Amino acid sequence: MTSTTFRAAGPRPARTTPRRARRSRPTVAGAIVQRAWLIVVVAAAWWFATARSTNFFVPPLQTILEALVRDLGNGVIAAGATYSLGNLFGGLAIAIVVGIALGILLGEAKWLGDVVDPIIHFFRSIPQAALVPLIIGTFGIGQGPKVGTIAFACMWPVLLNTIDGVLGVEPTVRKFAQVYRIPRGLYFRRVVLPAALPQIMAGIRVALPIGITVMVVSEMFASTEGLGFYILNSSATFQVPETWAGALLVGIVGYILSMLFVLIERRVLSWYHASGAQ
Repeated sequence: MTSTTFRAAGPRPARTTPRRARRSRPTVAGAIVQRAWLIVVVAAAWWFATARSTNFFVPPLQTILEALVRDLGNGVIAAGATYSLGNLFGGLAIAIVVGIALGILLGEAKWLGDVVDPIIHFFRSIPQAALVPLIIGTFGIGQGPKVGTIAFACMWPVLLNTIDGVLGVEPTVRKFAQVYRIPRGLYFRRVVLPAALPQIMAGIRVALPIGITVMVVSEMFASTEGLGFYILNSSATFQVPETWAGALLVGIVGYILSMLFVLIERRVLSWYHASGAQ
């Protein structure tokens, strides 16, 4: 005897399929407002708080901006900024190349990393700005020692993050490369470097503000060019608005470089962010 299953009469319930929630992406104007509103508030507060300032060392923001625009127009700050950025990019490039190369070497050869680990932590613990007069006094007052000082200061975060990134490569991936006898050059380019790249980019992001700080400090010692020299010379001659203008420009340049690096990082690590990795 065949059993028959009867269903209750009436319309069938609608089949509900879970839909992935879509995050509404903010518009360009919304993103700008989201990032810049606090800057506008702080600038407005600074403007009104110092508008009637009679303190010699705290001039009105309007006076500072007038000095900044004037010296940008006559080329005094522009020439110094060009010199400073050249030192910064040169030192940062050297730090990235050396830090990544040594980081991959020490990450792959763990025994070697254990040997030099105390030396690395010793040098990275020394305030890098404190070494500026020693390095410049030893190697001279030219542009080379300044670039070398920036490279030395920026190398440590890149080096340490590269080592951590290399050590984070999955052991199964390493065994897979050994079993299939992947050439060492291809192994480093296609396995180790992509796996460590998120950590490397984080190290470069940390190194960037360190490089800006050392850039300014290095130009305050026996120098006749750069933003650091402009700030020191203005301070020594009691040109307080110009001193504030130089410091304000360094902050603006640092913020712009940080935002540009974030865009580059998102482009380089687009595959990493698309995978949902955090």
